[in-house]
Amino acid sequence: MKKPVKRRKIAGKTVKRRKKTKFSDALKAFVLVGIVVAVSALLSCAAIMIHSAMNKESEIIVQDDKEEEDVVSNPIVVTIETTPVKETVKETPKDNPSPSRRSTREEPAKSAPVPVQPPAPVVTTVSAVITPKEPVENLGTLVFVIDDAGNNLRELEPFLNISGPLTIAVLPGLPHSAEAAKRIREAGKEVILHQPMEAIGGQEPGPCAIYTGMGASEIRAILARNIAEIGPVKGINNHQGSKVTMDTEAMKTILSFCAENKLYYLDSRTTAETVVPAVAAQMGIKIAERNIFIDNEQNKESMRRYIAGGLLRAQRNGLAVMIGHTWSPDLAPLLKEEFTSLADQGYTIKKVSDIIN
Repeated sequence: MKKPVKRRKIAGKTVKRRKKTKFSDALKAFVLVGIVVAVSALLSCAAIMIHSAMNKESEIIVQDDKEEEDVVSNPIVVTIETTPVKETVKETPKDNPSPSRRSTREEPAKSAPVPVQPPAPVVTTVSAVITPKEPVENLGTLVFVIDDAGNNLRELEPFLNISGPLTIAVLPGLPHSAEAAKRIREAGKEVILHQPMEAIGGQEPGPCAIYTGMGASEIRAILARNIAEIGPVKGINNHQGSKVTMDTEAMKTILSFCAENKLYYLDSRTTAETVVPAVAAQMGIKIAERNIFIDNEQNKESMRRYIAGGLLRAQRNGLAVMIGHTWSPDLAPLLKEEFTSLADQGYTIKKVSDIIN
């Protein structure tokens, strides 16, 4: 009877051992399943985080591109004023930070991409700035005298259109003498009597001329009649007259007449033997003298060279008096061209009366 009891005990222990093994196997399976689930969850989280990071990175790139577009499309405006120069640059708004300071918590990019616009042109606004010209060194005084007016009005007209001081000498006794003198005054130019005088070579000086051998009263009467025709005038110069300007007595009469009527005398110096400067010095009368004949040759380049010679004389002596003639077709256009630049170069252009007074 004892043996069966023992067998029953052994069988009970075996059952208990089997139950315990089953429980241990179930626990291991549960733990293994839990580990698998946990690992899967971690992998899922990692995948989600990686995907989110990639989305944010692409968002930053899109935003950076947009910022670059905004920077290009905003023009820089530079404003220059006459008072302190001020440069104004349009700044980036504070709520739109630069890429280096951008937070990773920005809002997700919009689904529709923003089209890239071409950059707008840079606009520069400049106000008028007036820079005063630097004073030009005074290189000397120039006086331009135009002889032989009165032959016709057509030749005279271009000289009246020159913007600048001119002294124009009018011949007396011609069909257009009085009208020429009138137009010259209306144009603001200076009128003088271009008095015909006897020449050494015997050329015909024209009407109303003075000849050697005339008495003082006759010379005075001719001068008075000529001035009445074309006056008022500022002075007198000689037309031809190389023989008369060598005659001391004749020139004393002419210079006395000028002094009495407050007229100046311009010696055209048609001869190197002129006595006018010496007689004027004896009488204490100030005169003017011609230095250059501009149009001895009838072409523009030659006249330009003569004017250049006058400029050099003005630089050396402070003054150059140059004489031309109305019948030189290229002279008026040349003077109109030269007058514009001579003042800019530093020359002062005056009338004869300006240098006498």
